[in-house]
Amino acid sequence: MSLRIGVDTGGTFTDVCAFDEETGRVHVRKVSSTPDDPGRAIVQGVTEILDQIGGRTIDEVGYFAHGTTVGTNALLTGRGARTGLITTRGFRDLLELGRGRRPSMYDPQADKPTPQVPRHLRMEVTERVRHTGLVETPLDEDDVRRAVRELKDAAVDSIAVCLLYSYLNADHERRIGEIIREEMPDVYVSLSCDVLPEFREYERLSTVVTNSYVGPVVANYLARLRQVLADRGLTAVPHVTQSNGGVIPFSTAEALPVRLVLSGPSTGVVGAAQICSAAGFDDIITFDMGGTSSDISLVQEGRPKVTAGMELDGRPVRSPMLDIHTVGAGGGSLAWIDSGNHLRVGPQSAGAFPGPACYGNGDDAAVTDANVVLRMLNPEYLLNGQMKIDRSASVAAVQRLAEPLGLSVEETALGILRVVTANMARAIRVVSVQRGYDPREYALVPFGGAGPLHASRLARELGMRTIVVPEIPGAQSALGLLMTDVKTDFMRTLITAIDDSSAATVDAVFDELARRAQEWFVEEEVDEGGRELRRRMDLRYRGQNFELAVEVPEGHGFVEHGVGAVIELFHEAHERVYGYRSEDAAVEVVTFRLEASGSAAHVDVRRDETSPSDPAKAIVETRSTCFDPAEGYVDTPVYDRSLLTPGDVFTGPAIVEQMDTTTVLLPSDACRVDEYRNLIVEIGEQR
Repeated sequence: MSLRIGVDTGGTFTDVCAFDEETGRVHVRKVSSTPDDPGRAIVQGVTEILDQIGGRTIDEVGYFAHGTTVGTNALLTGRGARTGLITTRGFRDLLELGRGRRPSMYDPQADKPTPQVPRHLRMEVTERVRHTGLVETPLDEDDVRRAVRELKDAAVDSIAVCLLYSYLNADHERRIGEIIREEMPDVYVSLSCDVLPEFREYERLSTVVTNSYVGPVVANYLARLRQVLADRGLTAVPHVTQSNGGVIPFSTAEALPVRLVLSGPSTGVVGAAQICSAAGFDDIITFDMGGTSSDISLVQEGRPKVTAGMELDGRPVRSPMLDIHTVGAGGGSLAWIDSGNHLRVGPQSAGAFPGPACYGNGDDAAVTDANVVLRMLNPEYLLNGQMKIDRSASVAAVQRLAEPLGLSVEETALGILRVVTANMARAIRVVSVQRGYDPREYALVPFGGAGPLHASRLARELGMRTIVVPEIPGAQSALGLLMTDVKTDFMRTLITAIDDSSAATVDAVFDELARRAQEWFVEEEVDEGGRELRRRMDLRYRGQNFELAVEVPEGHGFVEHGVGAVIELFHEAHERVYGYRSEDAAVEVVTFRLEASGSAAHVDVRRDETSPSDPAKAIVETRSTCFDPAEGYVDTPVYDRSLLTPGDVFTGPAIVEQMDTTTVLLPSDACRVDEYRNLIVEIGEQR
């Protein structure tokens, strides 16, 4: 049981990373994704990497973790389960009314997203709980049975239950859940008191409906994959990563699939934070560019930023998650010309099939084709020869765009790179500048198959000076699965003022959440020495509509230490985000949050004690590459990254190739290999 395997499924490739505890070596494999059934690519990748290691067998795997986009894809494509809803009488249309805001303020034709539950499947029942948690109208169980039977006749696969103020008193919701299981024992059920026990009825309703909508899809996928792996001999309990960057067993995730919305990219951020902290870079911005999209996140003092939710396809989804912003800009993003004869890139993607034109299956130019045309990517093959490349197809595809633009093929290819770089820079500004952080004070950490390829251009666009390229960037998310912990979140809404008189109440709420966390530790068999709790509070000035999350200092008891330190942290956060603070205004807490994590056996970040040598030894060829059409093609050294050793120093222009990605150094860039085998690139002066 000496092998640990992490599998990350992307839109274009499925990455498999295996850590052999006996040898201390990490092995990587990439296979094309199979969107019709992601499990096929997973099984293929696991089989191939076991053969690659040396004929190992799956029963030697002691840990298996998986990052999946199945739930997210079901949401984005509208292919979730047929879902019914039971809610408090009078609130049937809340799902459609939402917050009354137009999706686009200045577009009168903009439409709201189609509700995931059509109106005829939204049922009202008689009951009412007041804002104090006291019952005003008892639950009418006959009314509930009538509603459930109507949904049964409508052949729904899933039912969401969301009652008013159930986060304060969940008795009615739990009784409805019992009745549903009596009447429809096989239906998938989501209760808002389990999924999201927080205030704001619309966000809570949207989230529990989302959970039910994707629940059967995710549950069936995980159950099927678990069975396939078991049939092939896997005895370890398979885990799946959550949006918060932690992992949980498949069986636990099947009940709360809404927590997997950012399952794919979250562990890449967690792994990058650990790698960069060891290398001395605690403040970083991660840039995960794959085949379909780019995921951006900010890490401060070694800890990824977290958020309580996001909006996905126009619908709010509230769940603890890493603060990751996604933009439709990847290696497979298609270039096109709009009605004004302007060059555009994305969000449409060539995906795994047909893929970029150079793959030989399609005719449309993608970002990858632009890099092949300019010869920044190997013009003959990728993945160390596993995938052949047709450069002539890339040239032909880009030429079709160049003609109406009146540009050369090289000018058009460079234009594609500039446009996609601008798209990604806007995404980075969302998680940095718009949150009060200056990206120039952070190091850029690119990973994903295409991240290091574009990092230098992106850093220049943002004025960033340093790039840290991890050792295995193309499979960073899969590697991150082997560097993360089991993790879950507990929360409770209780709106109360933060002052000395409420200190005992605040401590009591956190004590209650801590008791629930201890029960979870026991259920997950987490060793006492590996348990960790992190407390956060959603705070606001009294009278405000929205809150800011503030982390409570470790070991801080409010009765013992007072409330002043936390209030000051809130003032600082408010000033950073909004530009001012109100020292005299009353501060109140809205929601208490507790993150519980249990340490798992990690792939350690290890130093390489190899002595530096002449980096010229790693040059495997000289390639004629175009960085600026005005200057034409220039001879550029191509380095084999596996031959570089710590202490090696070289300058751009240069190309560094490895199986899982390609790193491009623009002219005047300088690179050194640090003791953890990261490439540390210092950006040169722009010309």
